[in-house]
Amino acid sequence: MAPAKRRNVSLAETAEKIVKKAKIDLNAKIEIILESRKNANDVFDILEALESEKEKDVGSAVNACSKLFCTLLEKKELFLGKLPGEEEAVSGESSAEEKYQMFMRHRYNSCVELLLEHLSHDLHGVQETALCCLMKFAAAEGKHPLEDLDWTEHYSFPRELLQSVVDRLLSKTTDNSLLISRFQEFLEMEDVRYYVMSSIRENVGKVMDKNKGALLPIFQNNVFTLMSNISIPSQESELTNFMVQQEDKHEDWKAAKLNEHKRVFERMWLGFLKYKLPSNMYKKILVILHDSILPHMSKPTLMIDFLTAAYEVGGAISLLALNGLFVLIHQHNLDYPDFYKKLYNLLEPSVFHVKYRARFFHLANLFLSSSHLPVYLVAAFAKRLARLALTAPPTALLIVLPFIYNLIRRHPSCRVLIHKPTTEGEVLEDPYLMDEEDPVQCRALESSLWEIKTLQKHYHPDVTKAAMAINTPLSGKEDDIDEVLEITTHELMERDLKKSQIKNIPLEFEIATELLKGGGNVLGQHFCLD
Repeated sequence: MAPAKRRNVSLAETAEKIVKKAKIDLNAKIEIILESRKNANDVFDILEALESEKEKDVGSAVNACSKLFCTLLEKKELFLGKLPGEEEAVSGESSAEEKYQMFMRHRYNSCVELLLEHLSHDLHGVQETALCCLMKFAAAEGKHPLEDLDWTEHYSFPRELLQSVVDRLLSKTTDNSLLISRFQEFLEMEDVRYYVMSSIRENVGKVMDKNKGALLPIFQNNVFTLMSNISIPSQESELTNFMVQQEDKHEDWKAAKLNEHKRVFERMWLGFLKYKLPSNMYKKILVILHDSILPHMSKPTLMIDFLTAAYEVGGAISLLALNGLFVLIHQHNLDYPDFYKKLYNLLEPSVFHVKYRARFFHLANLFLSSSHLPVYLVAAFAKRLARLALTAPPTALLIVLPFIYNLIRRHPSCRVLIHKPTTEGEVLEDPYLMDEEDPVQCRALESSLWEIKTLQKHYHPDVTKAAMAINTPLSGKEDDIDEVLEITTHELMERDLKKSQIKNIPLEFEIATELLKGGGNVLGQHFCLD
């Protein structure tokens, strides 16, 4: 066994030496190329190494390309302006200097193309290395532009290169979530973020229009992942981290203005949301909408079409759309017709079992907190919740019962639901229409909350206790339902198990006086007394 072990070690050492030698060779070639233009053709060896199938070789080649072309950009040895074809560059009347610059510019373009292809490589390590190198090139191009423009009127930024990177990240066939999370580091730079948002909008419009708006789940998931990683600063003074500085013109640059960031951010999201989305993506978007999207839009009311459509879908999607609608109604004076009718119809047995139950009841509590709501509407909500409570789990009942009590406290006219007078011999038939979608027509005020009386016989003691509260006059202070919104069945069981057990059971008894007849009475008394 020992010789085999030594042989394995020697093979590993040999492989390591080969890698080191390859690195040395590439570094030597970079020095030779930079020393003399006669050695320019050696750049092909570096590009060949970049196409290797071995991860370490590719990594070494990427580092070599980064060092070589960043140096050439700094020295301004790459051709500026519109690049002629290679045949035209060789046969033309250009000077030797210009021909060299054209040659190296073509090699730089080839390097960029290979790196862009590596963003779709099977190995994540290669993808990450290629991405970082491309962003180094972007930074270098920003400082040393390859476009021959009048920079007194234009702003220097490598938009084409960044657009190409974004196009590769938004693949239609590969889930790039991991690579996009690595790209998030670059989104912290204000100018990169600004132009990435513009690139996303352009890419989404081009791809979705080409596919006639058909669902592209992988592509749309990549777009959402990239967009959800973008956050806009709250104040313009926070825009300080730039990849490219525009010197004297910096203050007039759109990428340095917060309003422009918000405008592009808004157009990016609206451009994405106008197309049909996978159903699971509606949920992802609605979860972050009120916190991460609406506050950063210049005109949040433009989201009304999307939110209205989501609210009409029904189920969990409608529950999640409530958050966004709440922001628009309360902060932007949105007028939504039949809002409470739709909210009323969301109260179904499934609402007690969805993942977003706590959020729904929190928002419903806010929407029904106004004392100016008509009595019939509040009564309809109270009655519908009471009816649903008959089949609800204990965790939901601990929310629903205080919720109903708070509605009655806010609207004393609803106390008629508790104190409903009846005459002897009257047929007890509930006039409430559970299947009626319109709360105006459901006849809730003609009914009573007999369901709560029924829950006083519930198997769970906490529910029984909560239902018993209706037997006494309700206090003026509202119950805080936030304490029970997140409670789970497991927590409820744990709480019951932790309740202190009474070890000593007090007994009340009378001394036996006739345990034994005759002389046994005294014995019985002495026994009990002792």
